[in-house]
Amino acid sequence: MNSFLADRSLLNPKFEGYKLEPIPQERAVSRFALSRKPTQATTSSKVPLSFQEMRSRISHNHLTVDGESGQAIYVDEEYNVCLIGVPMTGDVPEPSFRVLYQMATPMDTSEAIAVQREYPSSGFLSEAAIVVTDGNGLLYVLPIKNGGKSEPIGTFTLRTGGAIDAPFRLHHIHRASPTTAILLLSSRFYSPNERKTSTGGNGLSSAEFDIWATKIDLLSLRSGSELRDLDVLWHRRGQDVPIYTNFIQEVNSFLIVGGSTYPDPSVSLTKLYEPTPDEMAPIPRANENLDISAVPKPPPYSWTQTSDSITVAFPLPASTPKSKMRVLFTTQTLTLHVDAYPLESAADSPLASIPHFSGKALWDSVNTTSCFWTWDREAEHSYGLLTLHMEKKNEGTRWMQVFASPAITTSAMAEDTGDVEVPETLDPSELWHIRESLEKYTAALRSGEDASGLGLGRGMPSLAEGEVDEEADASVGRKVWATWVDIEGGTAAWSQKQHGAGATPAWEEDESVTLLSTPIPGGLGSASELILKQDIDGTVFSLDPSNASSVWRHISTYPALGFVLASKQDARFTYHLPGKAVLAFEGGSIRDRGSNVYIYRPPTKAKDIWAKQAVLQVDDGSGGALLGVGCVKVRGGNAGEVVVVCLTEGELVLITGI
Repeated sequence: MNSFLADRSLLNPKFEGYKLEPIPQERAVSRFALSRKPTQATTSSKVPLSFQEMRSRISHNHLTVDGESGQAIYVDEEYNVCLIGVPMTGDVPEPSFRVLYQMATPMDTSEAIAVQREYPSSGFLSEAAIVVTDGNGLLYVLPIKNGGKSEPIGTFTLRTGGAIDAPFRLHHIHRASPTTAILLLSSRFYSPNERKTSTGGNGLSSAEFDIWATKIDLLSLRSGSELRDLDVLWHRRGQDVPIYTNFIQEVNSFLIVGGSTYPDPSVSLTKLYEPTPDEMAPIPRANENLDISAVPKPPPYSWTQTSDSITVAFPLPASTPKSKMRVLFTTQTLTLHVDAYPLESAADSPLASIPHFSGKALWDSVNTTSCFWTWDREAEHSYGLLTLHMEKKNEGTRWMQVFASPAITTSAMAEDTGDVEVPETLDPSELWHIRESLEKYTAALRSGEDASGLGLGRGMPSLAEGEVDEEADASVGRKVWATWVDIEGGTAAWSQKQHGAGATPAWEEDESVTLLSTPIPGGLGSASELILKQDIDGTVFSLDPSNASSVWRHISTYPALGFVLASKQDARFTYHLPGKAVLAFEGGSIRDRGSNVYIYRPPTKAKDIWAKQAVLQVDDGSGGALLGVGCVKVRGGNAGEVVVVCLTEGELVLITGI
């Protein structure tokens, strides 16, 4: 079952692009030097990182922000826990900095199994207390005092049960009650059978990662308490580090979004066996030629477009007389009837079907006075071309398909071949591929040869000619799965109800989607809102537990977001302010040229052909790489606005006016 269903009415194929709306740089961006600098060089080099760990570290957010209180945390290169007081007024006074606590510096040991340390991570229990991990297996609970340093009121470690108690990372804190906090942690799994020395080896063959839900009783916290084990509530395991985690109060469940699913390792999953192509042996029926099924069938028509016209070509038997063709154009529909049955029986015809449309809705309107059709019948070919020439009523509008969706077609017939999605042919001169494809397809039916590889054109739609890089577009976003776990560790009951009793929908391969953006850290707006890739668009999905068919509801669209993000070679973080903008932050690691944030706003109306964008310079090249991002709410006269907080290697950057 597909949980993320796009609403076609919220898509806009006529969208033209983004227009620049400048934001004054000097008024929007403020920079403040850091006396204590964070670093990315806090991991051991004894053992190589897996691909998943490397990718997770590149996108690791070193800054933790509490959007309500205006406080932020980061850990510097000497393991000092640094507290920042972020100004929350429109005039942006200078922020405050102080060291809250200095954690012990992790030491390398000569353990039999070498492990990679994690980056330090942190989270807010409340405005007056935080949780910090040192990335080497220790977790501290620290109170925030009005001044001076703090002392831990709780120090914990995690018993992972593997060959070694691996370092862990903090992902999310959920206050289950005033006296209880549930912490979501992740760690790399080291099998008890793994025997790897600290000086050799080529890394694990297949990395796995554990997800831990642990509980802390806040009433048991006190100064001077000795090291304790974290109380594990439940445990999951997957093939990747989570990208986004949250507790969704409406369904009383944790949402874990990552590059794999996260099933319970104690439950044995029975997967359906999928035979290889060599193992498949269909059973022949009487008078059936099984070789025919291996021959690819050409599309029922081919089409191309310019800024003001549409050309559609249908292959027909060359013996079809013109008198058997009936074509009628209206502003919104096409009627096309070809009486070919006297020529050859339907059973013997190699064509999928003779075109037959009755009031078939077109993608957009046409000028009927300028529409006409031609019949090109060449004696040496078995097939000719019936070509329709239609003039667009809305010049400059790009058609995504020739025909509208069957869902909005009032008189579509079941056998209507126009319901097949046919890609646009790039160049009208390539229309000859239709005839050639049919010729070779017919020959293949008779001889049994493989006709695979023949297509109807080799290019992209004309609007994208010279601009689309298929490899770059395919690399935009991350393929992810959404796993739901209820607060007690089981598969959420509401999820089972949607997919059937005993079902585990989040573990199925067909539930994967491509993630473009998650909400910006800071707890602003809807925390249960994701932006997914839909072709070249970015579709915004929000949690809707009342929806009987899918818990996720498509609420809006950022047109062509995937297309514009494909050009950002140095993008490190992509977050969105719900309802306001998508922010793509460069990492600033390419040739010390600094980093920018690219701001894309949603269209004012769903069918607007233009939307606004802006760009601001986060770092001018002197502050170093961007390490963390968050936001806080603005108080006072500018309530509802936000201050975006950026942490670089040498500066704290505050951005207003977004």
